[in-house]
Amino acid sequence: MNRTMMTATNTLNQLQSKIDQISNNIANVDTTAYKKTQTSFNDLLTQSFNNQPNESKEKGRLTAPGIRQGTGAMLSQSQLVLSQGAIKTTDRNLDTALTKEDQFFTVSVQDSKGSNTRLTRDGAFYLSPNANNPDQMMLVTSAGHQVLDEKGNPILIDGNITNMKISDNGVLTVDTEEYGSESFGLGIVSVKKPQFLDRLGGKLLGLPENINNLGVTVDDIMTSLIGDSRDQIAVRQGALESSNVDLSKEMSDLINVQRSYQFQSRSITMADQMGGLINGIR
Repeated sequence: MNRTMMTATNTLNQLQSKIDQISNNIANVDTTAYKKTQTSFNDLLTQSFNNQPNESKEKGRLTAPGIRQGTGAMLSQSQLVLSQGAIKTTDRNLDTALTKEDQFFTVSVQDSKGSNTRLTRDGAFYLSPNANNPDQMMLVTSAGHQVLDEKGNPILIDGNITNMKISDNGVLTVDTEEYGSESFGLGIVSVKKPQFLDRLGGKLLGLPENINNLGVTVDDIMTSLIGDSRDQIAVRQGALESSNVDLSKEMSDLINVQRSYQFQSRSITMADQMGGLINGIR
């Protein structure tokens, strides 16, 4: 296989990954609180050939000596974009939108490895009966994950609920017939280094399993907003955050990538035709 084919093949594989990323963004354009991913390209290894060993014959040349030939392009970075999505009013008491782009709710997720704390921007909360206590309700997400309070515990409510209110700093106040008013501080963290978070599906983010090998700590990545730090929290009751995907931009990017894909495919075809001509020489 000649160099043209190898260069085009390397680039085609990376362009397909870019198309997959754009497709995922487009598929989630209407997903509540979805955060898009954007990627960038970089050159693979570039080789330099010294085709003129006698530099005295290169007088007046304005570019560097030799011929530089690349081996294709690769996706150099995949970045989670935390820009704020549009706020959509729902007038539903348990719908809560975070209005600062670096803040996330903490939820408990049960999987094969047990109970783990995850992050989400989806504030569509619901009340669900507690399996361990039928007289008790727990606050959950639309996917059924338990919403945690500022101490990392599930929010459990006793009694018959008469009213619920969420303040601007994320404090849930519940009025019940039997116990009066009770307050819960929603578990909210501020993420400073989103590039270290893993996308886990279902609008969930989590810390990487190999965090100890990355040279950072949990405190470097995110900070729990508790105590006096809760004044930094900004939420809006009766509203939800929309996806931050710009459909027009994603479609434009998709067209550009498809054109690049066609160009690389054409390069392989032309290289094959040139090889056929050479092999046909008698």
